[in-house]
Amino acid sequence: MDLVSFVADVTALADRMAAGEPVESVERLEFVKKRLIELYQRNLVKINHSAMELVCARHLIHYGYSIDVEKQLTDILVCDVYATKGDGAAIVEIETGFIPPEHALDPLSYYAARIASKIARYSKHANKFVLATPPVSVLAIPELFRKPPRDRDMKDVAKVKALCDRYYSNPPVSEEDILNARLHMVYIINIDAGRVVEMDIDSYLQNVGDMLATGMAGI
Repeated sequence: MDLVSFVADVTALADRMAAGEPVESVERLEFVKKRLIELYQRNLVKINHSAMELVCARHLIHYGYSIDVEKQLTDILVCDVYATKGDGAAIVEIETGFIPPEHALDPLSYYAARIASKIARYSKHANKFVLATPPVSVLAIPELFRKPPRDRDMKDVAKVKALCDRYYSNPPVSEEDILNARLHMVYIINIDAGRVVEMDIDSYLQNVGDMLATGMAGI
């Protein structure tokens, strides 16, 4: 996609979502749009991911947050959406369910490890951590993250660590990060409607549980 097409697409989406919104909200959404265009010019984002970031941004702006996208958290971590309000911060990581070809024979294990790694690495950098996904994808969230840290069994933590270690070793995910990690909510991103549906973790896993139960037994 060339720059002209990218600008046209994000502008059309932003304009559609800005209709009827207060001036301050429109200005905040405009900032996100311009930031995404700048990132595209540097070949750092693509249109499908940018559209989902824009929809998530609009949802958070509606609740009074200021938004940045592709924000650097550490030397190795860049988050998709970083939202601030007062002294609080929220991070949204978008997952599309993409599986690289080298994991064609172990897609669910790889995806569960990627999800677990993200929760463990990112959630400590904000008061609220959210995973977002389009309706066409199912998040492979390990059962461990349904429980608050105080109720987690170290045997379950060790299982999730072993899963992460199969795919992520530079740097490895620590047991402490897994034990203390929090996933507060799931966002279902409907780009067609330009809106987000919020779900708590229990509700989400109950809805997708049957689809994941067989493949994620023991994870």
